[in-house]
This record gives sequence, structure tokens and C-alpha cells, in this order.
Amino acid sequence: MENLLFSLNATVPIFAMIVLGMAFKSLGWIDDAFASKANKFVFLVPLPVLVFEDLATLNFQEAWNGKFVLFCFLVTLASITISFLISLAFKKNQAEFIQASYRSSAALLGMALIQNIYGNSAMGPLMIIGSVPLYNIMAVVVLSVFGEEKRKLTKQVVFKTLKGIITNPILIGIAIGLLWSLLQLPMPTMLDKTVNNLGKIASPLGLMAMGAQFDYKEALKEVKGALVCSFMKLLGWCALFLPIAVQLGFRKEQLIAILIMLGSATTISAYVMAKNMGHKGVLTSATVMITTLCSAFSITFWIYILKSFGLL
Repeated sequence: MENLLFSLNATVPIFAMIVLGMAFKSLGWIDDAFASKANKFVFLVPLPVLVFEDLATLNFQEAWNGKFVLFCFLVTLASITISFLISLAFKKNQAEFIQASYRSSAALLGMALIQNIYGNSAMGPLMIIGSVPLYNIMAVVVLSVFGEEKRKLTKQVVFKTLKGIITNPILIGIAIGLLWSLLQLPMPTMLDKTVNNLGKIASPLGLMAMGAQFDYKEALKEVKGALVCSFMKLLGWCALFLPIAVQLGFRKEQLIAILIMLGSATTISAYVMAKNMGHKGVLTSATVMITTLCSAFSITFWIYILKSFGLL
């Protein structure tokens, strides 16, 4: 019951922000123009700042565990590859399907859950190092290459794709954050508070903007793809990769970090990036809503299984 309540406390407020966005839109307090601008703002400023903060404040020397980081990286890469293969069955919204089915709320939910169960742990940051940069880099590649329009692989297309990857605000945030951490640069209090305040804007504003732009009729057209993405996100990856993690000897906070990496809800960042890179975002928003609503129960289920086998 405590695990269920914790998971609900982590996911219900997120879902509530989406519902509030819908409510504010119906009351006329938010219109399409505001929601669109808010979405773009989150993509350009708070989201890159949030990623920067997560990475810049890590201590690589103290936290490093090469085997664990490599596992997180390879499993993330495998998930993306499998998502791509499954997406071949969906001729529409292939890019959104791939991104929504693998990209987790790893940083936010992972750190909170590990600290709640084990206190301070290095496994959360290490999981972020192994998975989150690859999440974002591949999201940019996928959303650039698999656009709404089928394009031939010309020099212009390749140049435009590479330019989009290099200038993507999320990836710039990752690069600066990693460099900041590796150089062990100090974070003055004034800068730390400013960065922290900016980062806090990302989730609530992005979630409300998504709720305001959510279209029920369009979502129903994408329900099949959203349900497949949600199944993969909450159950499929965990069933496939958690046994491998156990066989490799990962236990306790390592397994919790891996569980969140594999089975947490699709992050709001996926929707923000999809919308700002020329995609409709309908499939992504539907997947975010379904996985957010159901993840409290699915994560609790996986925690119960791991505890039952004495792995936590």
C-alpha cells in the first residue's frame, strides 16, 4: 500500500496538470496561441536548463560504475532499435511511435523513487548518464529523419537533419551539463537558484500546454498506436530486460534505477520535442496520458515482483 501511495503521489499530480490544461482551455483562460507559445518556450529554455542542471551537478568520479552505465546505454539502444522495427507496421507517425515507446521520465521520477526507498544514491545519476543523453540524441535523430513527409536522402536533407541535431536546445543543454560536470566547475548560489527556478517551470507549463492542445477526436484516431506504445513502455521493456539485469548481478537501488529507466511513464519532453520539430504530437500526448495514469500501478507491480524475489 505504501508503494502504491508513493507511486500515485508521483504520477497523479502530473496527470492533474494535463487535466488542468484542458480545464483552463475549456474555460477560455488558455487559448491555442498561448498553448503553442508556451510549448515552444518550454522547448527553448526550461527543458534544456532542466537537463543541464541534472548533469552539471553530478560528481562523475564518486558515482562512476562502468558496468551499470554501459548496461543502461545498451538497453536503451536496444529499446530504440526494437521500437523502430515495430514502428514499421505503422505507416503514419512513425517518429512519434518510436520516441513515445522508449523515452521515460527517468530523471525526475527515477531520482525521487530511489531517494524515497534508499536515501541518497549514486545509481540515479548513473542511470541518467547511461540513458538520458541517448534518449534525447536519438529523439532528435528520429524526429528529424522520420518526418511527416517522406523525403529522399539528399545532401540538403542530411544537412538540414545534422543542423537540427547540432542546434537542438536539449542537446546543447546536455553538452554544457556534461562539460560542466567533467570540468568540476562550481555552481554559485545565485546561478544555482536561477537554474533551479527555470528548470521547475518545464514540467508544469509543458503539461498544461499539452492538455490545452489535446484533441480527443484526433487521439481516438491514434488509440491503437498509443496503446501499443503504452504496453511497451510500462510492461514490455521491463519483462524483457529486468531478468537480464538480475542475471548480471544488479540489485537494490541499481534495479530500482533500471526499473524506472525501462518502465516509467513517457516523459512530457517527448511531446514538447515532437510538437516543436514539426509533428502533430497527438500520438505522443495520448501515450503520455495513458502511461502517466497507469504507471503508478505498473511500477508498484514491478516493485512487488522484485521484492518477492528478495532482489530489493
